[in-house]
Amino acid sequence: MKKLLVTTIATGLLLVGCNSTKTSDKLASQSPIVTSIDLSKVINDKAPVTINPGRFTQETVTYRLPRVVQGTYSVSDFGKYVDDFKAFDYKGNELPTVKVDTNTWTIANATQLDYITYNTNDTFDQEVTGGIGGEAPFSPAGTNIEPTNYVLNLHGFIGYFDSLKDSQYSLDVTAPVDFKRTSALQETGKTVSKDGKLATSSYFAPRYFDITDNPMFYGDLDVEEFQVGDIKIVLSVYSPNKVHSAESIKAVMQKMMQAQKTYLGDINSTPRYDIYLYLSEGKPESPKGFGALEHHTSTVVVLGEDMPFEALAESMIDVVSHEFFHIVTPLSVHSEDVHYFDYNQPTFSKHLWMYEGVTEYFATLFQVDQDLVDSEEFYGDILGKIQTAANLNDSMSFTEMSENVLDEPYAPQYYNVYMKGALIGMCIDIILREESNGNRGILSLMKELSNKYGKNKPFEDDKLIEEITAMTYPSVGEFLNTHVVGGTPIDYSVYFKKVGLSLDTGKVKTNYIQNDGTLIFAPDRATMTIPFSEAVKDNSFWNDKGVLPGDVLKSVDGKELTLATAQQILTAMYMWQPGTDINVVLDRKGEEIVIKTKLTQSYTTGTKLVEDANATEAQKAIRQAWLKG
Repeated sequence: MKKLLVTTIATGLLLVGCNSTKTSDKLASQSPIVTSIDLSKVINDKAPVTINPGRFTQETVTYRLPRVVQGTYSVSDFGKYVDDFKAFDYKGNELPTVKVDTNTWTIANATQLDYITYNTNDTFDQEVTGGIGGEAPFSPAGTNIEPTNYVLNLHGFIGYFDSLKDSQYSLDVTAPVDFKRTSALQETGKTVSKDGKLATSSYFAPRYFDITDNPMFYGDLDVEEFQVGDIKIVLSVYSPNKVHSAESIKAVMQKMMQAQKTYLGDINSTPRYDIYLYLSEGKPESPKGFGALEHHTSTVVVLGEDMPFEALAESMIDVVSHEFFHIVTPLSVHSEDVHYFDYNQPTFSKHLWMYEGVTEYFATLFQVDQDLVDSEEFYGDILGKIQTAANLNDSMSFTEMSENVLDEPYAPQYYNVYMKGALIGMCIDIILREESNGNRGILSLMKELSNKYGKNKPFEDDKLIEEITAMTYPSVGEFLNTHVVGGTPIDYSVYFKKVGLSLDTGKVKTNYIQNDGTLIFAPDRATMTIPFSEAVKDNSFWNDKGVLPGDVLKSVDGKELTLATAQQILTAMYMWQPGTDINVVLDRKGEEIVIKTKLTQSYTTGTKLVEDANATEAQKAIRQAWLKG
């Protein structure tokens, strides 16, 4: 996962009745669970779902929707979005059911159970109110049901029986025949209704994991395909106002993913990889959790439709590169907690530093390795992570935080997996380069682990550090035990010195809401306004435009700025790129100040990571191996 910092049933039952005659004589444990979603019968943003498990031999069975889904490290409670849960016997009579908790139902007289039905609400519409009875799922893990677009993260529609976790699934999705449809699950068949208006696509999943691991897009989509080596990439874009096209984004993705494939080399991949991009139009009911969620062979991305193309391209490189690198870890290298995931009461691995941190490090490093950015920009990215990590708990054990990521006080520190987690990966990479005279790095280590384990063989969580130490050097084990298991903060200058780098102060590039990582606003909750702070004096763009400390942001590009809209607007400002036309209105003690101009690059005085002129040849050699493999 990668979060961006800145956020009619009656006919359906008749069809199920026909299906039930085919499976009612089969034991549930011996036949696929037959499921269906009918998008042609959506009422009030709710889609009808039918589940036919086959015949049970036990008297009571339990059915659940996921409380937590893999890769999110947060509680989603998809059961909150289920209404009208009903169970029926083979004679069409309703069976008694009990809702045990938010996500769980028990069904009595289960030996007579034929099928269950319910309606599922979408999660995107609930984000404006924080969800039904709590926080809504992170948008890329959520669901959307609207006339022109359906985001089918299937864990939001299809659940599982406790006694049938490893059963096969068949899935039928019915929708208007003119809907475009893309799926990471292979389509096994397609039928068209007699009137030619509806089409039902059929899919097969070997087990419930494959239901949750294979999202779908349906509706008014823009789809492009391209090849990267032996991988077919399918890019599906939903832009409600047609602001961005799949064709324009395709070129950016193709260049980036070709570089990623070259960087990864012989690591096992997949014959097909899907990218689903939902562009949020910024309405109150639109999704606000910008970022992405990885799957084995796909990723779901949610970003803002009003982003300039350059900012959108940069964000896509950021989030998709991160998610694609997840094919290394945890998809190829993972613990038993990941492999045998419990969607209701999960336990978590201690090694988020590897799953998310090393993945984020790869997404940063490969760009300089493959000449997508220069070394100066790479150094700036590394420093940015150090500055952000410094604002989080730098003395917290990373393994302890990972293992307890849903709980306080650890949950608020989750974002650090992308910052300090990536820096942990960097330090290990530099240690390996130094110890091996440049011949080994963290990518080669991950390849070794992938070869030993792979997607079907998990490692023992408590033994990973010991195993990595045995595969590498004592210094790697010492670093992990001191700074990852232990809470000792990392002195990054020690590792920069190994590659001939040093910290210096000077003119550095910055963005339009920060100075070298420090926010240039001082929100005033008493007046519910957002004025500039003294730091604005050191931001060259705003200073050159005559902005003063205390000037209050009234509107940005026609959108009124309040504490309620601040996150969305400041996120957009964070994404601003030089050359973009802007229209900002300020309030200076009652006087309206209008800044209507084209953005130029902003600078501030800050810390820079520079190549030391006195670096030894050995340090330069390690640096070269570090940056260029």
